[in-house]
Amino acid sequence: MATLDGLPPLREVIDRHGLDARKALGQNFLLDLNLTQKIARTAGPLEDCTVFEVGPGPGGLTRAILSLGAKKVIAVERDSRCLPALAEVADYYPGRLEVIEGDALKTDFEALAPEGPIRIIANLPYNVGTQLLVNWLLPRQWPPFWRSLTLMFQKEVGQRIVAKEDDNHYGRLGVLCGWRTEARMAFDVPPQAFTPPPKVTSSVVHLVPRETPLPCDVEKLERVTQAAFGQRRKMLRQSLKPLGGEALLTRAGIDPARRAETLSVEEFVTIANLL
Repeated sequence: MATLDGLPPLREVIDRHGLDARKALGQNFLLDLNLTQKIARTAGPLEDCTVFEVGPGPGGLTRAILSLGAKKVIAVERDSRCLPALAEVADYYPGRLEVIEGDALKTDFEALAPEGPIRIIANLPYNVGTQLLVNWLLPRQWPPFWRSLTLMFQKEVGQRIVAKEDDNHYGRLGVLCGWRTEARMAFDVPPQAFTPPPKVTSSVVHLVPRETPLPCDVEKLERVTQAAFGQRRKMLRQSLKPLGGEALLTRAGIDPARRAETLSVEEFVTIANLL
């Protein structure tokens, strides 16, 4: 039985190619094509866009992105078992799907980017998702090569990405994402939507780069947030002592008795710029 996009149901594709999800690769296959379409639509208009995808697996999200009119999808897949299934999608959409077998953490996405708008859409493997996000947020050239990131994480990670000050989930990741992007939680995805079902709820997060983030040296901001949140229960005068402690905070106009989770992104940037 064909699906709405004319290709076989994903469960049939998985069975035919013997694609059991591997925990070591952080795999959980998303089979609901309505849900994959919802993820792709969250990214915004895809016409004339090239989309990077990481860990496409059997191609469910890939199919949704292509069916919504993306000019091209460049998918990075580490698991060679998935390549025949993805080849079927490439044959169905001639010239619009390029599959690169390799490790996304070692892939230079910017070097692969063609001319025109770029969006990154991915159901990220749980074991590398946060590091990939940080890699995309830290290029020295800004705005970056991508127009938006639409990514699925464990819900707890998603909450950390969008967290603001005075939120229990606020930490180094929230400061970094808040500094360089506008980030929002789009929607949750229940465990039963996946095969096999993970033990946690997932969330789709959408990030758009700020055109002009506050000027700041990335490495200094990392040093400040690492020190501050590394001892988040302590007052800043103590946690930032190796960087200048009370004297540094006084110069920044910040009460040394405050704790890390109470500082705004702007205040962290101020401290970093004084180092």
